[in-house]
Formats: sequence, structure tokens, C-alpha cells
Amino acid sequence: MRTHELNLVMIFDAIMIESSITKAAARLNLTQPAVSNAVARMRHAWKDDLFVKDGRNIRPTVRAQNLWEGIRNPLNEIADALEKDVFDPATSVRNFRVGAIDSMAGLAWAKLRCKIEKEASSVSLHTFPYTITNGEQMLNNAEVDLLIAPSDLMPPIITSRYLFDIDYTCVMKPKHKLATGTFTLNKFVKADHLLVSLSGDVSGYVDRALAEKRKRLKIAMSVNGFANVPDILQQTNLICVLPSIYIEQDLRAGKLIARKLPIAIPSTPISVFWHKRSERDPGIHWLEQQISDLIKKNALRHQEVLTQIRFL
Repeated sequence: MRTHELNLVMIFDAIMIESSITKAAARLNLTQPAVSNAVARMRHAWKDDLFVKDGRNIRPTVRAQNLWEGIRNPLNEIADALEKDVFDPATSVRNFRVGAIDSMAGLAWAKLRCKIEKEASSVSLHTFPYTITNGEQMLNNAEVDLLIAPSDLMPPIITSRYLFDIDYTCVMKPKHKLATGTFTLNKFVKADHLLVSLSGDVSGYVDRALAEKRKRLKIAMSVNGFANVPDILQQTNLICVLPSIYIEQDLRAGKLIARKLPIAIPSTPISVFWHKRSERDPGIHWLEQQISDLIKKNALRHQEVLTQIRFL
């Protein structure tokens, strides 16, 4: 391969990672016009548009995706051979940023902080809220290092590791009129519901399951996080479809009861995501491993606890 062709490959790889000519230029310490000129040469040499405009960013064509699949692993191997980055938790002073909803952080953050205090006392961890619609954007814009979210379809630029599946149940106070007796679909639909909506949309995953039956929930209240849900349910006549893992303590204490849903709701896989630009960052890999291990252990323990909780 000629030198100028290798340069094009390196620039192409940077653009694919950053989804932006401007960010690729900064990554490579080049000017934006230089990168734009390189893109023009790529298009001529490889006979494809390669990138199309997508708002402030760009999207690769199918041809560009196929090219990248063929070159990124060899480039990573070369980089690994040339760059032996080391991350020492005991001496690192890094600040990590993670996108996660409040309840997901609650599954691991206390134990994670204990581990950091013992093994990485100068490392800081900052959590940023996200909605279902902006997770990919947060990673693309380097607003967070990791994202813990439902395993929706992500572009190849995003890498993930599966954590666990969320299963749903219907939760209410023990003295609720629906806490006893046959829990039918009609009773479920007619009840006043509390909806947790990260995006603000008052139509949730339960409505999608009910649509086939031409039914719809009566959403009486919505909130954009899980923190206040137990308190609201304990003081009102609302019911709520929730992942049981988020309200386990209230179920065990008898402050809330759970009833089996009268309609099948598919479970939701949860994963941890990071951007391809972080593939060779040992610090981010260290943090991802700590979070994954803790959340998986918590999810496994929860499944064991569920066998001791009565679901009516």
C-alpha cells in the first residue's frame, strides 16, 4: 500500500469513529479542510460517497461500513502493538462519566464507591441522566464514557456488553382494592396507573402490548424517574408496572405488593455501552468491568430473592 493510501485509511478510520469530520480532524491533529480534502480523495479512489450529512454529524454509507469492517481490526492490532497504555487504579486521578437512570445506578453505585475507595481512591465517578432517545448522542458526543441502558439497536460505532433482563410486575399498596381477588385484564386496564416515562411520553411499553387487544391504560400520573415511585404508590390508589428489581426492598418489607400481570410483557435486556473511540482505553475497560460485575451479581441475587417473595 502506498503511503498516501495508508494516510487515507487512517483518516477514514478516525471519521468512522467520530462520525464527524471536525472531530476526526481534532483527533488526528489536522485541519478540517485537510480532512475534507482527504474525504474527496477517498470518494474518488474508492468510488463511493462514503459519508452523507446527518444534522451536525455524518452517517457512513453501506460501502463505508463494509470497508471499515475489513480494516478496523488490523488497525487496532497495529495501534495495540505501538501503544501499550496502562491504567493503574491505585494511582489514577481520572474522572469517569456514566449515563444511567436513578434506579440503575442504585443497583451498583454504593458497592462501586466502596470498591473505588479501597482500590482507586483518587478516581471520581459522575452520573448523568439520560432519556431513551439521547443515549446514542451522549456517547457520540463524548458526554459520557459509558451508558447503561436498554439494549436497543445501536450503530456499529457503539460497543456493548449484555448485563441482565428486566422482568415486569404490577405493583400497588397492600390495601389496594386490586390487591386481592382475581386480577383480570379489564380490572388492570380500568385502574389508575402511575407511569415512569424517561422521555415524557405518556404511552409506554404496556400500551404497545395492549394495542393488539385494542385496549389502553388509564395513565393518571407520570414521573420521569423511579426514586419517588414507592412513596407515591404507598400513599395513593395508583398501580404501576415496574421492574421488580427496582422495588425489591419495598416488596420484602411488605410496603408494596406485586401481582402477576394479566398480559404478557416482553422482558427488556439491559446492556452497558461505550463508543469505539474507547476500545483501547484501559481505564474505561476497568470501570466497565467493575460495573458489569456488580450489576450482574445484584441481578442474580435478585432472582434468588424473588423466589422468597409472594407474587399474588
